[in-house]
Amino acid sequence: MNRRVVTFHYTLRDPAGRVLDTSAGADPIVYLEGAGQIIDGLDEQLRGVAPGVKTCVQVPAARAYGERDPAQVQQVKRTQLPVDGELKVGDQFQTERDKYAPIVTVVAIEGEHVTLDANHPLAGVDLTFEVEIVAARPATAPELAHGHAHGADGHGHCQ
Repeated sequence: MNRRVVTFHYTLRDPAGRVLDTSAGADPIVYLEGAGQIIDGLDEQLRGVAPGVKTCVQVPAARAYGERDPAQVQQVKRTQLPVDGELKVGDQFQTERDKYAPIVTVVAIEGEHVTLDANHPLAGVDLTFEVEIVAARPATAPELAHGHAHGADGHGHCQ
């Protein structure tokens, strides 16, 4: 497989057609195919799409952020949480003071008990991407070795 560095703009919609995110008015996304920088289902469907092409890509939940996992929803005592101050439904935070700790969402508060959901907010959601491929070029050997794009349309390394 000849992997490419691809630059694209997108609008992301949920099954009801609501816009969840867009790159419109901002810099396009730049990624190395197959490097895990975008969701697998989108990466797979953009393989080989030529620059200038506008396309609509349907990504099922299983190939996006996965299906919802009920085991990722747990109730804990408020005193166990690393959060100071008021806590409300919808708040998000890391459960530990470690940059790799999962982000959880508060889904319910009942007295001293808080229900947390560690599923990605888009888990279980089929996604639609409206995509315009802005540019695509073959990846260089250093990009393949490092697992990301370099240079003007990616990022460089300090020398």
